[in-house]
Amino acid sequence: MSAARWAFDTTPVTWQRRTLRYLAIYLALALLLVGARYLSQDVRPDLRAAQQREEELIAMRDDLTVRVQAATTPQKVQTWATENGMQRFAESRKAVRDLGAAAVTPPPADTARDLEVKTQWK
Repeated sequence: MSAARWAFDTTPVTWQRRTLRYLAIYLALALLLVGARYLSQDVRPDLRAAQQREEELIAMRDDLTVRVQAATTPQKVQTWATENGMQRFAESRKAVRDLGAAAVTPPPADTARDLEVKTQWK
């Protein structure tokens, strides 16, 4: 193998070809970047609008959380219940029935029967 074969080719034709090749590559990359920017030009305004909507929804959620907590205090629930005809269990009338000795039923005669339980999980 000769030394001339491994030497760099520095002729003007070679440099012109390399220049044209690199210029074509740079132009293709520039067109690709311009095209990508053109296709994504509406992403930024949409992102801003989505962030604004998110802030509005977070503020609305926080306001509704406070309103729910204020509406479900024990005092408010008790007031609502009494306004809608409900009574406290301690204040309601109780039905009383005498469960005297006559009402007691004797245990069944067959007490030696085994008890069987089956459990089925779903």
